[in-house]
Amino acid sequence: MEMEQNVAQTLFTQGATLVLLDVPVGTDVGIDIKSWNTEGNFKGIKMIPPGIHYVHYSAVNEFGEMAPRVGFLHNFQKYEFLVKKWDSKEEDISTESVPEETVRRLKDNLKELDRYLGPYPYEIWKQWSELTSKINVTLMERCSPLCGYVRSALELEHCSDASRPRGGESEAKRPRRSGKLTAEDKEEELLPDLKPKPGTELRLTEIPDKRYPDDATPSEITRHSLDSSYTLSATLRKLREPVEIIGEMQLTFICFLAGQSLDAFEQWKKLVTLICDADRAIPQYRSVYIEFLQALEVELSYVPEEILCDIVASNNFVYQKLYKLFGNIESNADVDGRLKSYAKRLQERLTAKFLWDFSNLLEDADDEAPVIVSLA
Repeated sequence: MEMEQNVAQTLFTQGATLVLLDVPVGTDVGIDIKSWNTEGNFKGIKMIPPGIHYVHYSAVNEFGEMAPRVGFLHNFQKYEFLVKKWDSKEEDISTESVPEETVRRLKDNLKELDRYLGPYPYEIWKQWSELTSKINVTLMERCSPLCGYVRSALELEHCSDASRPRGGESEAKRPRRSGKLTAEDKEEELLPDLKPKPGTELRLTEIPDKRYPDDATPSEITRHSLDSSYTLSATLRKLREPVEIIGEMQLTFICFLAGQSLDAFEQWKKLVTLICDADRAIPQYRSVYIEFLQALEVELSYVPEEILCDIVASNNFVYQKLYKLFGNIESNADVDGRLKSYAKRLQERLTAKFLWDFSNLLEDADDEAPVIVSLA
């Protein structure tokens, strides 16, 4: 109890303050993995531990229906006093800066303002620190949208068919085998020509679709398709250091968990798949794999229940990917004992928690081994 009092005193004197002006009553406002419906006297959050946090909010209409969530990442400094103002017309936080005179007046009257500020929910701080352990300011700034805000529902704008994210030729140029429209053609015609408004999307590392070198032979193409080591190495070369991929994995996960961003979740799944599907690269990036397994175990404790239930029920995605990774770690003679030992202990914890079966890893790997036929 004494320690908690000391922590509270430190945060009271050194913690950051976020002031939110004119937020309508009932608005859903939160920080990190906690949120509240605001009351009439709400003015913001105090005693925020220094570090990277995710502030999020959803406007609520007269029927109590919430708009899609919006949020932003911010690296709060000691004693920082951040002020933002609600734009009632846009039903969003204003993009315009609050005048310095207003900020100074609020800061001078901090003792009076204090009663209207909710304290940071310190009980989540340890969990939040674990979820964001590899996210640094450089990564946060690189991945955040240029507009500064992460939206669970992306802002879209009209575009030409060819410049849509999926690409492809326009309907006029696309050849048809017959005069009749296929079901696929009909679905294609119904799709609106939309793409994310520039500056609103997360700026995430692009993972190559092509998983093999240009000069790869048929047998090499097969091998690279089954082992993502080539793609993993190509992706890691884009980063300042290999472990940054774990930071991006954590960032996309919190943007999904706290920000409800499905685009972030898709990138998280791509990163998990990329790391788990590799085999030959495991010894080279041993420290990355240790960090990956530690980060993923933490994240699995926070996956929304309905998604986790689906994974457990159908043995889908995370279980399948981990099953493959554990098999690769166990069968790879170049993987050191520390990583093998950690992977084994993690298997036991996941089996105890989710009843996931990781037995017979090597036998299944042998049964599913591909037969590569030489075309020579």
